Amino acid sequence: MAGSTWGRRAALGLMAAGCTPGRPPAQPHGPSLRAAARARGLVFGTAAQAALLRQDAALRALVAAEAEVLVPEYEAKWGPVQPREGEWNLAPLQELASFAAGAGQRLRGHCLVWHEGNPDWLLAALAEGPARARRVMEDHFRALLGATAPVMREWDVVNEMIANPPGSDNPSPTPGDLRDTPWLRALGPGYVELALRTARQADRTLRLTLNDYGMEADTPWAAEKRARLLRLVRALLDRGAPLDAIGLQAHLQMREPFRPEPFIAFLRELRSLGLSVSLTELDVREPDLLAPGIAERDALMAAYLEQVVRAAIEGGVRTVITWGLTDRDSWLVSMPAVARPDGAATRGHPYDAELRPKPFRDALLRAFG
Repeated sequence: MAGSTWGRRAALGLMAAGCTPGRPPAQPHGPSLRAAARARGLVFGTAAQAALLRQDAALRALVAAEAEVLVPEYEAKWGPVQPREGEWNLAPLQELASFAAGAGQRLRGHCLVWHEGNPDWLLAALAEGPARARRVMEDHFRALLGATAPVMREWDVVNEMIANPPGSDNPSPTPGDLRDTPWLRALGPGYVELALRTARQADRTLRLTLNDYGMEADTPWAAEKRARLLRLVRALLDRGAPLDAIGLQAHLQMREPFRPEPFIAFLRELRSLGLSVSLTELDVREPDLLAPGIAERDALMAAYLEQVVRAAIEGGVRTVITWGLTDRDSWLVSMPAVARPDGAATRGHPYDAELRPKPFRDALLRAFG
């Protein structure tokens, strides 16, 4: 494990990157999303990749102008940060911290524990048993949270821990509310609570979030997943586990029906438990043959998106973060599992592949009021 010298050097590097916030450039397409959100007491943000921002001046200007919160899309996950045990790579995070400082943005951490994005050495360590799993969790949290403390005050501590019910995409092959993961196999169902307590021990004032997907739609499996999350959250809070917020990824799928009432009731139930709730990875997947032309597709997508975001705000959501700003760099295009089977480019973001604003962006502005 890296020693204290690395920790001090990394923390100083991130602190230096984040201590001189500047003023974002003028928004090239009228009122910015960040300004429209802020006017209503909301926060708008987006995920970004350091390499893409470095390579594209137009994208840099767009992200700087539109977003108040910036989320590292990959750079803070376990594999990129600690590819080999004790060997750390914080340069991309430092690059994002410097960018965010210049744009007057905050950085949000994503994510500490996940069943994907893990290096081989970590999977091998988890297979050695609970004692080893605890040690690697504690070491990783202490080092990473210590290094990023100057600029990251909120983290997704556990990402995608709820099992997918029957009928949903990729249903869980095992019973129970928790997804079968290397962490669950190593530490048992208490691993979520352990991760929260370990994060709190590493940083007493950090905002701790559990983040998951598939809970927005008006379907039986989304309703069951909402119920599973509520059971987990209530049990954690009953045991005094440190938990401040819930992140709902909101990777929306237009083939699934949406009705505001059950979603708003779910959000209000979470809020009644003393938790804040955010939309953390918002984008929209359209089905094949949605409409014959781009204009029609964009209009239908915008209408779907707007009703979800309006319902979220009515239910108490105050932060809305898209998983990228443009269609060009979207995981919906680059990952075959979620790309359109007919080969057409997905248009699930505020800007298209040429960085032109779309009805998606207008729908966010309307939802923000």
